[in-house]
Amino acid sequence: MLPCRPPPPPCYAWSPSPCRGGSAYGTTTRPGGRCSDATRRPPADGRRADAVTTSRLQAPRLLAVGTAVPDHDIHAAFADWARARLPDGARRVFDRMAGRSGIAHRWSVLPAGCSPVAPGGFYEAEPHPGTGARMALYAQAAPALALAAVRALEARQPIGDVTHLVVASCTGFVAPGIDQILARALDLPGSVERTLIGFMGCYAAVAALRTARHIVRSEPAARVLVVTVELSTLHLQAADEIEPLLAMLQFGDGAAAAIVSAEGDGVPLGRPFSVTLPASDALIRWDITDRGFAMHLSGEVPQRIAAALADPATVAAITGGERVDGWAVHAGGRSILDAVETALALDPHALDASRAVLRDNGNMSSATLMFVLARMLETPPARGVALAFGPGLAAEGIAFGTEAA
Repeated sequence: MLPCRPPPPPCYAWSPSPCRGGSAYGTTTRPGGRCSDATRRPPADGRRADAVTTSRLQAPRLLAVGTAVPDHDIHAAFADWARARLPDGARRVFDRMAGRSGIAHRWSVLPAGCSPVAPGGFYEAEPHPGTGARMALYAQAAPALALAAVRALEARQPIGDVTHLVVASCTGFVAPGIDQILARALDLPGSVERTLIGFMGCYAAVAALRTARHIVRSEPAARVLVVTVELSTLHLQAADEIEPLLAMLQFGDGAAAAIVSAEGDGVPLGRPFSVTLPASDALIRWDITDRGFAMHLSGEVPQRIAAALADPATVAAITGGERVDGWAVHAGGRSILDAVETALALDPHALDASRAVLRDNGNMSSATLMFVLARMLETPPARGVALAFGPGLAAEGIAFGTEAA
């Protein structure tokens, strides 16, 4: 691990770096540079674009997804730092679990060129920076990463005359909020209605898509911009126990943006659902501390998910009693994906998109499911289910696909 070599200021400030193109499935960029010349021209008088005729209206559709990650891959540096904090026996267990995690990369807004835990890095000394310092970095980096995701979306689908903006973010707080910062950066008219979904955890993307669907169903001419952005690496904890270190091993930073509308070609969004597991509220928890947000992720989570999915009533709530030929499952960790695959007796390749996102990015909290959907939109299923797990312990999801209703 190479030490950082300031000059001051040290590795505290993050700035966007050049765009790095896209992928075959959904456009993925890193912040900075222009990924698209696509533009949108909001009505000069700020009125909504209600030009969609009734005859052209359809069910709410997910038109496209753009994704973005920062430039700094911190996965190996974190693993080295974490294992050095453990005694020999626990270190061997950590190494084994890290090797089986299915994660190759995790990206961070903490600046490239030095390890965050090396001299000069954000976490160089203990006690680590307080929550105020972490939120100051969030206020700078989260809007920039979210904007990069919107630019990636524009490379696939002009965002058009946006009427509503729905933003989900669970890893930081700033006011004016990211919704207002984004609206200003995108030059959206002041009449755009904004909704901010905060601190729901990994299934917040479902809440954002569900909200967008409800808006379009109630206002068929609406065009909803959905954005999820998470900076999980701002919440490193100086832990010395294996369970929290393994939990932190999962998380990285990322953002996604999507358009939901009744006009245009896209994948229909169908019935949403929510299932809460009884007596499970302590299994996934975010605690706001003076040193960032402390994640508690119990090792019991995969077994509890598997047990819930063995219940026909739970499966019926998730599938609506329909045959499902596509699964977009939140990549919360390899053990969670394995539990879903085994409990539902899925084909070994059914969760390939989720496993690819986990491998390339780790768990990006609410942004993760959007990355999975981005990979599945090129060849969407007839009847798919987008499914995520989070605090509660709850399962949240939404049907999608060419035959979704």
